Amino acid sequence: MRSGAAGAGSFLLDLLYPRRCPVCHEAAPFGKDICPECRKKLPLYTGKRCVKCGKPVRPYESRCEDCKKNPHFYTRGVGVYIYNELMRESIAYMKYKGRKEYGEVLGRLAFEDAEACLRSFRPQAVIPIPLHKDKLRQRHFNQAEEIARPAAALLGVPLLSDALIRAERTGAMKELSAAQRAENLRGAFKAGRRSFSFSRALLVDDIYTTGATVDAAARVLREAGVREIYFMSVCIGAGFMVDY
Repeated sequence: MRSGAAGAGSFLLDLLYPRRCPVCHEAAPFGKDICPECRKKLPLYTGKRCVKCGKPVRPYESRCEDCKKNPHFYTRGVGVYIYNELMRESIAYMKYKGRKEYGEVLGRLAFEDAEACLRSFRPQAVIPIPLHKDKLRQRHFNQAEEIARPAAALLGVPLLSDALIRAERTGAMKELSAAQRAENLRGAFKAGRRSFSFSRALLVDDIYTTGATVDAAARVLREAGVREIYFMSVCIGAGFMVDY
């Protein structure tokens, strides 16, 4: 509960500098961080999902084509919203137009919409996918860390932003195949500590497409002794085999 001074300060900040809605980018209603109507527009996927990566699958399938053909180092995961034009713009504003606050809002909303699944993972720590130091210097914040912060708080577990280090700077991967993405990420991560005192971790990122980034991070955690690695991403992108 906020103290009187903290509450008054927050009130004045909201009054003078209202938060921007991550969907329409206009000032959100007073005391809110998203417009009620925009909240309804978030493209939550509620159909059948792949039991491994959480991508949409046909009613008679249990795994998507990507997971049938590509083994993963992580245990299981979920991408909450379909990566459509609305989400593409929201995440682009966050990453490239300095809307750092969008990360916290989208992270909280994604957690709320997938809470039962995420709690069933029983993670003992939340680990954001790290940025390379050069990119962090340019952007001034790591969007995955901002997304992960409310998830860790709501789960009541530590947020370990130093658990992984981005050792290599990787190029853009939008046009790369799954195999090329995996090769691009070879050696990209290393453990940020000598040992881990927990056995179950939740990795957090903004978008899951082929799983190459999450897999590269999960592989390092497995080699460090973490037995179960789950993931949450705000968005689930279209893979190379799956049609939405």
